[in-house]
Amino acid sequence: MNAGWGWRPRSLRARLLAWLVALHLLAIAATVWLSYVAYGRLVNNFMDDQMRLVAESHATHHRLPTLQPVSSDDVVQRGAFVVQVWSADGSTLQATSWAGLALPLQSQPGFGDVRLGPGDTGGWRVYTLAAEPPDGSPRVQVVQNDGFRRHRIVRRALLESLPILLLLPITLGLLWAIVSAASRSLRIVARDLAAQDEASPDGVPVARVPEEIAPLVAAFNSLLGRLRGALSTQRRFMQDAAHELRTPMAAIGLQIENLRGHVPHGDAAERFAQLEGGVRRAQHLIEQLLRLSRQDAPAAGARGPVDLAMLLRDSVGQLMVLADQRRVDVGFEGLVTPWVSAPAADLRSVFDNLIDNAVRYAAEGGVVDVRLHAVDGQPVVEVVDDGPGIPGDQLERVFDRFYRVAGAPAGGSGLGLAIAQAAALRNGLRIVLANRSDRSGLVARVHLPPIAS
Repeated sequence: MNAGWGWRPRSLRARLLAWLVALHLLAIAATVWLSYVAYGRLVNNFMDDQMRLVAESHATHHRLPTLQPVSSDDVVQRGAFVVQVWSADGSTLQATSWAGLALPLQSQPGFGDVRLGPGDTGGWRVYTLAAEPPDGSPRVQVVQNDGFRRHRIVRRALLESLPILLLLPITLGLLWAIVSAASRSLRIVARDLAAQDEASPDGVPVARVPEEIAPLVAAFNSLLGRLRGALSTQRRFMQDAAHELRTPMAAIGLQIENLRGHVPHGDAAERFAQLEGGVRRAQHLIEQLLRLSRQDAPAAGARGPVDLAMLLRDSVGQLMVLADQRRVDVGFEGLVTPWVSAPAADLRSVFDNLIDNAVRYAAEGGVVDVRLHAVDGQPVVEVVDDGPGIPGDQLERVFDRFYRVAGAPAGGSGLGLAIAQAAALRNGLRIVLANRSDRSGLVARVHLPPIAS
C-alpha cells in the first residue's frame, strides 16, 4: 500500500490487466471525443445545407406555399424541419408546418441558435432567408431541433467506439493467456531455484530462462557459489580441527588408562575419575563434530532401498554395551517391514542418535522401547524412554547445535539431535518429540516418507 499513489496490486498479471483496461478506456474516450467532433461537424454542415435548400425552394413560390404538417414527435424525435412563411415585413406568420413552435422571425438572416426552454428540446437551429426587396416576396424561416442533432452525433460517436469496447474482453483474454504462459516459465525457474542447495554443482542454467530475469538467476547462481565456498571452508575447518584433536585426545586417553593402576584410593582416585570422565566427554564431542561435518557435506551415497526393520535391529544391537552399563532394558518391536529409499548411513545417523539419547537419559535400570508400526496407514518409528523428558517450551530448541536442557546428565555434547535432524530433513523424514502422557519420559517419533511396504 502506497499512501501517495494509492493501491498497487502486487501481482504483475493484475498490473498488466489494470494498465490494459485503463489504456482501452482512454482509447474509447479519445475515440468518442474525436468521433463526436468530426461527425458533429459533418452532420451540422449537412443539415445546414438541407435547411438552406428547403428555405430557398419555398421562397421561389410567388403564392403562399402549401406546407406539409408535422407532429411534435416528428420534430423532436426524427429531426423534421419546421418551415415558417412570414410576410415580407416579417410581422405576420402566414403559414407554418408545426403550429406548436412559437419562434419569431429572426432579425438577422442566415444561421443562428435559439433557446426557447430547458433541456434538449429547448434548443433550436434556425435558418432565416434574407429578404429580396422590392418584390414583396414572403420571408421563409426553417427550424430544426438542436437536441436531435446532438443525440444523433453522440449515438454515432458511441457506435464508433463499440469495436474497441468489444475487443476489450478478447484482448484481456489474450493477455491473460500470454501472462499465464510467461508465469509458467517463471514458476519453472522458481522450482529449479528451490531445488538448488549447497550440493548443487552448477546452479540454474541461464540459457533457458526468460531474458528479463536472467540477471536475477545469474546473481542467484553467484550467491549460491559463494555460499558453497563458505560452507565448504567451514566443513574443512571442522574436519581438520576434529582430526587434529583426535590423535592427542587418544594419547591422553591411553595415558589415563595406563595411570589408573597407579592412582591411590581416596581423594586422588575421585579426582582421577572426574578427569577420565572429562576426557571421555571430549572424545565423544570430537566424534560428534566429525559426524556433523560429514552430515553437512553433500550426500554422495546410494539411496537404498533399505530394510528399516533390519537397520533398527542393528542400531539396537550396537548400543547394547551402553545399555548394559546403565542396566537399561532396550526392546525392539517391529509390526511392519517397510523399505526406505535413503542412504543407510543417514538412516543410521537418525536412529543411532535417537536410541543413544534414549539410553543415556533413561532412568538407571529403566526401559527403552523401539517400535516400528503404522499410524494412519503410514509407517513410523518411535523411540520411547522413561527419563525426565524435556520441558514443553524446549522441545523445538533441542534440535539446535550445542543446546542442552538445563539439568541434563553430564556426558552429552548437544549435537546428537542436531545430527539426527539434519539427516532426517535431507531424506524427507520428520522427527517429532513429545513428552509421555502416562509417566515421565520422552517419545521421539520419526515419520517416514511415503514408501512401498
